[in-house]
Amino acid sequence: MTVGVLALQGSYNEHIAVLRRLGVKGVEIRKPQQLQNVTSLIIPGGESTTMAKLAEFHNFFPALRAFVETGKPVWGTCAGLIFLANKAVGQKLGGQELVGGLDCTIHRNFFGSQIQSFETEVEVPEIADKEGGPPTFRGVFIRAPAVLEVGPDVQVLATIPVSALATISVSALALQLNSLGLVDSISSVIVAVKQGNLLGTAFHPELTADTRWHSYFLKMADEDDDEEEEGTSNGEELNSLSYQQKQLKPELPIFETRRTLV
Repeated sequence: MTVGVLALQGSYNEHIAVLRRLGVKGVEIRKPQQLQNVTSLIIPGGESTTMAKLAEFHNFFPALRAFVETGKPVWGTCAGLIFLANKAVGQKLGGQELVGGLDCTIHRNFFGSQIQSFETEVEVPEIADKEGGPPTFRGVFIRAPAVLEVGPDVQVLATIPVSALATISVSALALQLNSLGLVDSISSVIVAVKQGNLLGTAFHPELTADTRWHSYFLKMADEDDDEEEEGTSNGEELNSLSYQQKQLKPELPIFETRRTLV
């Protein structure tokens, strides 16, 4: 198993470090042709407009769309989630090109500006069921997007209650959604989704010591592999690690924000 991590801009080094901790090879993807040599792909968080401009400059979009269409697993975190959405709102003047594939509508800067970044505990029943560990995950939201609407084939993996958010005004949120022609009031907002081979998180699992989202994604790639090899599969190797063992010895400093929601 070789996981590609799009290395145009953003937190690609942090993703590769987590993959290394799980015993999986991660490679930086800087040219479209390199996509031919990987079994799955992570599109990291970063500045989505900058990433889109660099991807356009290097003619990445046709190759990225072709990779998604192969059915190989692709995971987008934060800006990567924006890339994978079929529709994005709240963009800068002129918008940006998207890869698409996820049947959902994304709000690009739903939670506000950089100074409104925050951390909060996110309930992750699917991850806890498949990967073990606690029922919540420490979500790091940095100038983060959110999923406003999903299609019938999209599985919602995580939400956070609007009432718990100190970064946005509930009344302002209702006004904002109404202006977009969406529901005028919501009790929670979607921050993680899955549709077939595509996974998206509005937060940054790569900036924490908890490796369960990466393990979950790797098993998507393992399930996608039609050829059974003799001996232990990647999925079995990952399952053989206890939750506690997966959390040991992070190779990069773990991100901490000054603003924390409890």
